[in-house]
Amino acid sequence: MIKRLALALYLSLLLLPLSDPAWANNNVAESTSNGVTAPVVLRESVSVDGKTVRIGDLFLNVGEKANVAIAYAPEPGSRAVFDARWLLKVARAYKLDWRPMGRHDNVVVQRNATLITREEIADQVAMALAEQGVDPDMTVEFSNRTLRMYVARNKAASIGVEDAEYEPRTKRFSAVIHAPAGDLSAKRVRVSGRLYKTMEIPVPARSVLAGEVISRQDIKWIRVRASRLHTDIIVDEVDLVGKSPRRGLKAGYPVRSSTVRRPVLVPKGSLVTMILRAPKMLLTAQGKALQDDADGDVIRITNLQSNKIVEAEVIAAGQVAVRQTTLIALNQQ
Repeated sequence: MIKRLALALYLSLLLLPLSDPAWANNNVAESTSNGVTAPVVLRESVSVDGKTVRIGDLFLNVGEKANVAIAYAPEPGSRAVFDARWLLKVARAYKLDWRPMGRHDNVVVQRNATLITREEIADQVAMALAEQGVDPDMTVEFSNRTLRMYVARNKAASIGVEDAEYEPRTKRFSAVIHAPAGDLSAKRVRVSGRLYKTMEIPVPARSVLAGEVISRQDIKWIRVRASRLHTDIIVDEVDLVGKSPRRGLKAGYPVRSSTVRRPVLVPKGSLVTMILRAPKMLLTAQGKALQDDADGDVIRITNLQSNKIVEAEVIAAGQVAVRQTTLIALNQQ
C-alpha cells in the first residue's frame, strides 16, 4: 500500500510541468536567463549605407560582435553575394555557432545609393560646355544611352565635370565626370557624345478629338531636335490655340498645320440663314451648306427657294453673308 502511494506521488510530480503552463513558462525564462542564447541565424539579404559590411549585417544574434567590420561594401547602387564557403570562414574566425545548411546558402548585400539620371548628367555637361561658348540651346546626347551614376546616401547627389572639350565641326564633345562634385576620391568616368540644336514646340497635353477647340490649357511644351522638324510643324502656340483638329490628335506629338483649322461654324449639310445687306435693305433666305467651313471662309450654299448655288462668307454659327451680286438669286422664287 505504501509503495503504491509513493509511486502515485512520484508520477504526479512528473506530470506537474505539463499540467501547469505558468510553471512551464517560468522554467523557460529561467533557462534563458541562465545563459541559453538564441541561435545565430543567417540573413537572406541586407542593405547597407556605409563602406563596410559588419558581422551584424550578415548574422542575427551575434551580440557584441555585431559591429565588427569584416568586408568592404559594394559600390553605391551595386550589390555583392557572400557565399556559403566565405560565410563559414567568417563564422570560424569569429567563433560563431553557425554552419551552412548547404552550399547554396548566401547573403545578398545591397549598397544604398541615390541615383543621378542621364538627364541630370547631361544638364551639367551642357553647362560646362556653355562656359566655353557653346550655344546653350544645344542638347547633349551621350554615346552611352544607359549612362547613370550613383552616390552614397550620405553624400550630395551632385555631378562634377572636368576636361570638357567640344569640336564645332563635328559637334562632338568629351568630358570627365564624377560624383559627388568636388570629391577627389570619387571615381572618374569619361563620357562622349554629340550636341544637337533643339527648340521648344507646343504639343497637345492630352488627346484632342476632332472638332474640339484647343485651349491654352490643352498645350504643353517639349524640346525636339530642330533638324527633325518638318516645315509644316506648328512651332507657335498662336497657330494652335483656338483651332480645331480635322482628326484626333495624340498627346505629346508635334502637330502639322494641315491637321488643324478654325472651328467649324457651318457643318456640311446644315441649314443656314443667308443674309444680304444693302443700303436701306436687309434680305434673308434659308440655304443648305455644301461643305464644312469656319468663320471668315467663303462657302457654297444652296438657296432652298431658288435651288441655285451661291457663295457666301461664314459670319457666325449657322449664318452666312451673301454678296450683293447674288441678290437676284436670293429673290428668285
